[in-house]
Amino acid sequence: MKTRFDPRQNYRQTLNDIGYVTLKDATQTDYDRIGFMSGLEVHQQLKTREKLFCHCPAAHYQKDDEYDAEVIRHMRPTLSELGEYDGTALMEFKTRKEIVYRIKNETTCTYEVDDTPPFPLNREALEIAIEISLLKKLNLVGEVHITRKQYLDGSIPTGFQRTAIIGVEGEIELPHKKIRLIQLSIEEDSCREISDVGHTRIYKTDRLGMPLIETVTYPDMVNPQEVAQACQFIRFLNRSTGKVFTGIGAARQDVNVSCSGGTRVEIKGVSKIRYIPALTHNESFRQWALLNIRDLLLKRIKKTDQWQIVSKQLDPDYLELKPRFARQIRENGWHVYGVGLPKFQGVLSHFTQPGQVFANEISDRLKVIACIEKPNMDHNESLKPILGDAQWAAIRKQLAARSEDALLVFWGPEEDMATALETIEERCRMAMKGVPNETRKALPDGTTLFERVLPGADRMYPDTDSAPIPLEDDYIESLRKNIPHEAIDAWKQMQKWKIPRDTYEYILKKNLYPLLETLVVEMNENPVFAGTLLGHKLKYVEGQYTPSAEFRFEQIADLIRMIRAKKLDMAIIDRLLPLVYQHPKMDFESLLISMRYKPASREEILEDLPFLMKKFTAFKRNTGEDTLARWLMGQLRVKAPGNINLAGLRQTIGEKIKQESTRKKAK
Repeated sequence: MKTRFDPRQNYRQTLNDIGYVTLKDATQTDYDRIGFMSGLEVHQQLKTREKLFCHCPAAHYQKDDEYDAEVIRHMRPTLSELGEYDGTALMEFKTRKEIVYRIKNETTCTYEVDDTPPFPLNREALEIAIEISLLKKLNLVGEVHITRKQYLDGSIPTGFQRTAIIGVEGEIELPHKKIRLIQLSIEEDSCREISDVGHTRIYKTDRLGMPLIETVTYPDMVNPQEVAQACQFIRFLNRSTGKVFTGIGAARQDVNVSCSGGTRVEIKGVSKIRYIPALTHNESFRQWALLNIRDLLLKRIKKTDQWQIVSKQLDPDYLELKPRFARQIRENGWHVYGVGLPKFQGVLSHFTQPGQVFANEISDRLKVIACIEKPNMDHNESLKPILGDAQWAAIRKQLAARSEDALLVFWGPEEDMATALETIEERCRMAMKGVPNETRKALPDGTTLFERVLPGADRMYPDTDSAPIPLEDDYIESLRKNIPHEAIDAWKQMQKWKIPRDTYEYILKKNLYPLLETLVVEMNENPVFAGTLLGHKLKYVEGQYTPSAEFRFEQIADLIRMIRAKKLDMAIIDRLLPLVYQHPKMDFESLLISMRYKPASREEILEDLPFLMKKFTAFKRNTGEDTLARWLMGQLRVKAPGNINLAGLRQTIGEKIKQESTRKKAK
């Protein structure tokens, strides 16, 4: 008797077949086994007053509902000089998207919609890009040539981005290896997407045209943690100049991932570095799973060029869908189709990513290319089925499908049905070849979604509106003087100073190393104290309090100078730091009043010690000396900050406890 196909068991089995391991349990041996390879494209906004090719202000952002006009455009592909269409352009054309740009007069001009030629390249942005290129040991170009790079997702109204290569073939040093850099470019930022529902995509244009640098690495990273660390060090170098914007959206990275036998897949717009390990880990194993699917299909299907789907329109009333789906289909007048996938049994429930199967690959493309919003389909191997076994049996009969065939049902507007059927067949044919070239969207849980077909390599051409800019040696040497410490040098120096390792990332991320150097070298502060002050205490304050816009990190050095000048104990800084962070314009005396500081001598602080010891003995029974010492510290430390060293106070308390213990024993 034939056993019923169990999709959950198949999911677990295919997960084991590819040797999937979790990120937590994975070792370098696992990544070597699948041939993990990854590179980065790190984008960073430059801190300039104006945009790159016009005089509109940079970093002036608008609310979603705040705009003065809308521009609407549609994508239409055109033949290249070679008589070819770009794959991304064809895909976008299929979507029949209406692209809406919401324009605010304050931040946008006619240049952004290609009605005005570009102004000369922003020289302030160029200088910053050159300084960062020198910092990354890149070889600078002799002339800066502006080119146009096709942008086919609609995020730039003109359909192209003006960009220029500044430096090539450089390197960054990590604590354990060097990572090669391909190039650093300066370019315009794209629009911010507000929504993408159905056939309408909406953008804001406030960010459009802001100066941006893109640092591109070779695929030298061999595990997910290394990718994140390389990205972090590129960020450190960018921020060390103090000439880049920080905060949400100011820095973004595209991560390129592949495995042995796979292909380059670009994970687009990763907003946080902490997402990178899970994203790259899952993407490499997704490709490994797709290669396993390919091998399974090639064993079953001998003539792949003749393979095709079987489809038929179904009566929605016949399907007995769950009420909410049935009501949605009926109210919208959608069509429902059944599709047979010959010899695909077990493929739709094949593991691809944690919690996802191959059917998700199809569903994602239906959403992006056919513009059918999710949920848009069900299949006979679903882990969370909508249709029952009896209905699938009836659909199988209608499609004349065999037992080794997989089945799916999808629904949507009538005008999208042809594109949807074409999309399903196309993705299944791709499965017989392995891993398709594509751009994917990062999700916070470490998985990804299909975003679009990867653009062709030949999508750049000269910009005839912009003249080349020669880079003279004297000009470059004058900029070389502005180069700050390299991140790895700061890292190594903090190691020499024996500063706790868990402070490094925060200090470098916030560009606090120059301040740390001031405290240690110029002010002769203890390196461990200075490092933990910035990397632990300041980090805690930042997480707990809302800063004033006027606060500057350099004020911490001024605060320490005042504490030293007043001959106060340095422990008082723990209470002063939150106050300075919130009220940076308050003078030092006012800060002391705010924290209710009262000068007290060592003797005045310790005079209550005998009374407190008697009080503790009266209320606490059978407790040790350590408990007594901790309680006494809690009582006396209120007066201690600024007046007496806490370590010295703890030592004095210990001595008093021992004296009292000796006295009692003598009795």
